[in-house]
Amino acid sequence: MFSDLSQSPLSKNLQRLFLLRNIVIAAQCMTFALAYWVLEMQLQWTEMVAVTALLAVLNLATWLRLRRNWPVSSIEFFAQLLIDVFALSALLYFSGGSTNPFISLYLLPLTIAAAALPWAYTWLMAAITISCYTLLLFYYVPLPHDHEEHISEFNLHVSGMWLAFVLSTVLIAWFVVKMGISIRERDKDLALAREQALRNEQIIALGTLAAGAAHELGTPLATMAIVTGELQNDYTDNSEFQNSIRILRDQITHCKHTLTQLLADAGQARAEDGSGQAADYFLRQVLDKWQLMRPSVKFTYHGKGVQPAPQILNTQLLSQSILNLLNNAADASLKHIEIEANWNDHELQLEILDYGEGLTGEAAQRAGEAFFTSKAPGQGFGIGLFLANANIERFGGSVRLTNREGGACTKVILPLIRQST
Repeated sequence: MFSDLSQSPLSKNLQRLFLLRNIVIAAQCMTFALAYWVLEMQLQWTEMVAVTALLAVLNLATWLRLRRNWPVSSIEFFAQLLIDVFALSALLYFSGGSTNPFISLYLLPLTIAAAALPWAYTWLMAAITISCYTLLLFYYVPLPHDHEEHISEFNLHVSGMWLAFVLSTVLIAWFVVKMGISIRERDKDLALAREQALRNEQIIALGTLAAGAAHELGTPLATMAIVTGELQNDYTDNSEFQNSIRILRDQITHCKHTLTQLLADAGQARAEDGSGQAADYFLRQVLDKWQLMRPSVKFTYHGKGVQPAPQILNTQLLSQSILNLLNNAADASLKHIEIEANWNDHELQLEILDYGEGLTGEAAQRAGEAFFTSKAPGQGFGIGLFLANANIERFGGSVRLTNREGGACTKVILPLIRQST
């Protein structure tokens, strides 16, 4: 119905004021009909209907304004409330002034101002409503009075006071409840923003440390490569030793390649820098790389989905995040891991099933926090799952860790690139 009003709480409150004013106009029309046809009261109907019609026109203008995505200022919202105050004052002037039982409706714009605007506007609104009430004590068109019907008129006045109280209570409660909901939603958004900012700071710190570590590890890896090369040349007759040295040299080469790639990709890890790749082929590449990293881990892989498989955004960050999750599962279950992938035209679901001891209560609650690890001291830093979760969320996906019978399950959901038709 309206444009996006999420940019400010006052925009939402103006929308609520528009809806509330519609209710008030409808109530005024029903009251006029009751007083004219049922009670047959002789009032200034032409002037009163004109005021209500003008209020309806101004509310239509408010509706048109709400369709524009313009920010609402405190002054504008205060001016909207003044329209209601002056319209109410005009109606009360033509229908008994301060003797009208609906005089208590002055509390409605005052309450809204107190809930939605700074204190200065609230006190100004209080001064205006008090002034209007005071003027209506002396200047007004009296209600028609029949001394013979004094008791019935008094009862009618009491009934009007009751109706005004009920209407004011319902409208004030409705507006205040909506205001409370808006405040809670704003607090929730602020908490999420603070959490995201903290996570970004941690990621930047980790990136800085990783770049420094990459430079520092270059020299010892080069030394290890030279020493293992010399050992391979010195013990050519020992086949078992040669096989171990070859595995060690492959691991050193992989470490050097990873560090080189880390330094090359620094500052270029944005999601839009990636290229599209078929989801099944992307997973097979990641698993082949992981098998080279962890040759001792046994795993089975089952993948199924629509064919040809839709594309996924292939980036170094995404593949590294999945590798981190696979490594966590391998650390928990060295013997065997099951990997199941299912995809459709919109998303990829990847489940990594390990056969370890499962998640403890603390691990289930704190999994994904920076520097939290359930591993023994010296066996983990608590950043793999944190970075994997943060990166996958940046790609629009999610990571969920749950216990299952016989181990734990890591479920990853990633969006796929929709094919153009």
